[in-house]
Amino acid sequence: MFSFFFVLLSASGVSLFAINLIIQNLLYICKPNEVLIFAGPKQKKKLPDGRQVGYRLVKGGRAFRTPLYEKAFRMDLTNTIIELQVNNAYSKGGIPLSVEGIANIKVAGEEPTIHNAIERLLGKTPKEIEKIAQETLEGNLRGVLASLTPQQINEDKLAFAKSLLEEAEEDLQKLGLTLDNLQIQNISDNVNYLNSLGRKQQAELQRDARTAEAQTRAESMIKAAENERKTALKQLETQIAIAQADAEKRIQNALTQREAVIAEERGIIEAEVARTEAEIAVQQARIKQVEQQLQADVIAPADAQREQAIAQAQGSASKIVEDGKAKAEGIRSLGASWIAAGSQARDIFLFQKLDGLIKTMAATVPSVEVEKVTFINASDGNLAAQLALFLEQVRQTTGLDVAGAVGNLGNPKPGEKPPTTSK
Repeated sequence: MFSFFFVLLSASGVSLFAINLIIQNLLYICKPNEVLIFAGPKQKKKLPDGRQVGYRLVKGGRAFRTPLYEKAFRMDLTNTIIELQVNNAYSKGGIPLSVEGIANIKVAGEEPTIHNAIERLLGKTPKEIEKIAQETLEGNLRGVLASLTPQQINEDKLAFAKSLLEEAEEDLQKLGLTLDNLQIQNISDNVNYLNSLGRKQQAELQRDARTAEAQTRAESMIKAAENERKTALKQLETQIAIAQADAEKRIQNALTQREAVIAEERGIIEAEVARTEAEIAVQQARIKQVEQQLQADVIAPADAQREQAIAQAQGSASKIVEDGKAKAEGIRSLGASWIAAGSQARDIFLFQKLDGLIKTMAATVPSVEVEKVTFINASDGNLAAQLALFLEQVRQTTGLDVAGAVGNLGNPKPGEKPPTTSK
């Protein structure tokens, strides 16, 4: 019985040992800094370019290898430091330069670049991979140096390293490598070109330093002047504030005195107003007295004289009216007599006026010597013809046109009305 159990335990131990041995040979655990490649039959999964590969990848975790069908490989993904050194590499312009730098590279762990690493670097040692990367980077470094001038390379090493990264990225991707970092440590030449540039830059730096120092001194002087200006302004502002306070004080004093002066003047004015009002009352009484005096002495006699003048004017007007009526009545009687005389009225009227007219004309005639006297017999012709002949002789002797004057008496002038008779 005991032997049976012993045999059973022995068989179990052998089985466990066999299982452990199988697991150790078939189970692979992938470290974080590596990738497992199980090479074997072609996988159904295709690459982005359409290819089918005969391996499968495991990155992180664990996986079993199919016995007899697959073979497992490990590819390290850790960084590798590569020292770069290029001597007598001609830059743009024909100046030979020597460049020293350090690059950090590693095998790409992401698709699709990792497939290039598997095809080109699987099975190679780290030293071989390092040498391939170093030669590739040195070739790219020479290409970048040929496209830049020494001034550009020396003045901006970061831009130079960036250009080198851009230049080497495509070539490293084809190899399945990734460039993490690149630093340029030293750039030199054998013809002292960079030293000349350094001296020039040093001179420019000294010039810039002196310029900055002069600017600093100027700014300091400007600042000092500005401070003095601000101090002077503060003093002026203080003086202005003092002057304003003094002026305000004077204004307040003046206002106070003004109230007193106003009160005093108001009292004087009020007294004057009261006196004036009293004087006005007296003057009003005097005015009433003068008005009454004027009424008695001037206005009443003037009213009496006015009434008397009106009465006298009315009496004169009555006399004028009566005279006018008498004259109108005489003219009316003359008109009636004229109408009653008929056709002889004109001659009668002229003979009535002739006596006065002849006297007037004789008074104006000087002494006349009579050369010829003609006697007219009334019985020889009609009276009118004899009168006309007499008047013609008077006109020729004295120059007086009696007939014309008499005719004018009977004919009214333009604008005058002939005498009319009223019935």
